[in-house]
Formats: sequence, structure tokens, C-alpha cells
Amino acid sequence: MLLLLKENFHQEQQLQQIHIFNKCGNKLFKVFADIDAFDIEVDATDTDRFVETVKAIAPTFGGINLEDIKAPECFEIEARLREALDIPVMHDDQHGTAIISGAALLNGLEIAGKSIADARVVINGAGAAAVSIARLFLKLGLNCENLVLCDSKGVVSTRREDLNPVKEQLATDREDVDTLADALQGADVFLGVSAPGILTPEMVRTMAHDPLVLALANPTPEITYEEAMASRPDIIFATGRSDYPNQVNNVLAFPYLFRGALDVYASTINDEMKLAVTHALARLAKEPVPQEVLKTYGLKSLSFGREYLIPKPSDPRLLAVVATAVARAAIESGVARREIEDWDAYAASLTRRVKNTK
Repeated sequence: MLLLLKENFHQEQQLQQIHIFNKCGNKLFKVFADIDAFDIEVDATDTDRFVETVKAIAPTFGGINLEDIKAPECFEIEARLREALDIPVMHDDQHGTAIISGAALLNGLEIAGKSIADARVVINGAGAAAVSIARLFLKLGLNCENLVLCDSKGVVSTRREDLNPVKEQLATDREDVDTLADALQGADVFLGVSAPGILTPEMVRTMAHDPLVLALANPTPEITYEEAMASRPDIIFATGRSDYPNQVNNVLAFPYLFRGALDVYASTINDEMKLAVTHALARLAKEPVPQEVLKTYGLKSLSFGREYLIPKPSDPRLLAVVATAVARAAIESGVARREIEDWDAYAASLTRRVKNTK
């Protein structure tokens, strides 16, 4: 599925808008970031054909958000389109989860009193999301020697001969680990983008003190909330579900990332912009939570801690905070084609956009 964002790059006024809200993604872009979007589904399994199709229609659009493209083809497709086009292109299945997970990682480690440089991290799953998460964690300061990636056959190791080129780049040379259970002994972080029931309470109990467990398989995580919380009292736990604390939800990233990119006419979405979202989310979680958010979730209070690592999706501050961080990063990294002179006025305009879409 290809989700295309329609935005006028050349005038302050938007082009005539197209509202086709039969897909959830379209509505989320509009509600959260006031971006008009619609889906185009490309009936193609050949990489060359897909890339050429997108390139042919790209001049109509201000940005392209790729969805539902499997690994490893997704890596080549995104790379080729980013090189060929001068508008923002992003594969959300890769980067959305990575950006939010990065914020949860930074804040979870801070709560646990640990340094990212020293943290031992195990990622279970070796698809598009897992690979992107691993790469972003490394950019955040994770030591590559402390990272272990696992797939359905066990640890992604340099001793294996069945790895594709993408997995080879992330393979560990440790000889003392072969299975997920091996890798988790003494680990500080588990992140799963894999399958239900993969992680057992016994495995969690072998992890280091105050372990951060991000079980992101949806709708059923690698370990249930109930099992995780009963496994040990010092666990810091997150899922992709809204009915438990610490929901890692891509909607915290992609609408605001594109809003900031479009507002400065960015020619691409680069690592600096993605990292800006991660850090902005991590910082925002430490600010006082608005009453509007507490009311939405039926809470009397909520503050930064084990059950509040990242902002709630309904937080009205997200657009102004995150899109501004993206726009700044685009300008500072040299990919913006428009400057913003008054940042306070820009933030205020973003706040008005949120109010206008409610």
C-alpha cells in the first residue's frame, strides 16, 4: 500500500484537497497534523516496477509514506525512491516504530539508572521494523557489541551462513549465545517485533535489574502485560496496545514528521529529522501532563515514570513540539528549502491546526 500526502509546495494556500478516509492512515494524518492524504495501492510485486510507478506519479505529491512492503525489498525500494525524488519519502513500517521505541529506550534507561552506551539490548524479529530499530538505537549511542538481533532461527550471528546482506550488517560475533534465552541472560532491554508468546516469564527473570521490556507484537505481544508484571517487581514494560501503560504507537511520529518536513519544503527525511522526533518525544514525556489528556484517559494524575515513558497519542502538544523539532532539524541539516524566521509564530500556527481538525 502506498500512502501519498498531497500538499502544495509552492503556495501558502493548499491545493484543492482530496479527502478519501476509507483507510485509517488518511484520517490520522488529517486529525493529528492537518495533512490531506489518500491511499494508492500499487498492484506490483516486482521492485523495479513499483519504484518506476511511484517515480512517475511523484510530481503530483508533496510527500510519500510507504506502507506494507516486506523486508528485504522495502530497504531497496525506500533507498531508491529517496535517491530519485526531491520530496520526503519514508517507509513507516520501518521508521515509525523505531522512532517511538527510541524515545521509550532513552526514558526507560534513564528511569533504570542506566547508560545507553553500556546497555545490553536484545531485539527479537529481523524484519523491516527490527532492522530499523537496531539502526536507530545505534545512532542513539548503543554500543554495537552490546546488541543482539534474533530471528525465527535464533541469534543472528556471524557464524550463520543463511543471512541476507541486511542481517549480516547487524550480526553479532559473540560465541556464547545461540538462542533468545541465551541472549537475554543479563540483558538490560528486550524489544520484540515478532510473535505472541515468544518471551516467557522465566526469560524475563534472567535479565538485569530494572529490565526494560518492549513487547510490540500486535495485537498480542510477545509476553502479556499480566505475565510481565507478575514476572518481577522491577520490570519497566511497554506494548503496542492502548489498554496498557506505555503504548508504542506510530501515530506519535509519522503525522508530525511529515508536517514539519512539508512546512520547510524538505527534500528528504533524513536521520537528523527522525532522531529529532525521538528526542522531542522523550523530553515531552517529562513535562507536566495537560488536564485534557488526564480527562481523556480517566486519570487523576500522570507523571514521568515506569508507567509513563512516552506521551499519550491524544496529547495536544505533540504537533507543535514534534513538528517544530523536525523543521529545525531539516533546516540545520541542510535539506530544507524554506526558512522559518519566527519559531513562536510557527508553533502557534501548529496549535491552531490541531484545534481546527478536532
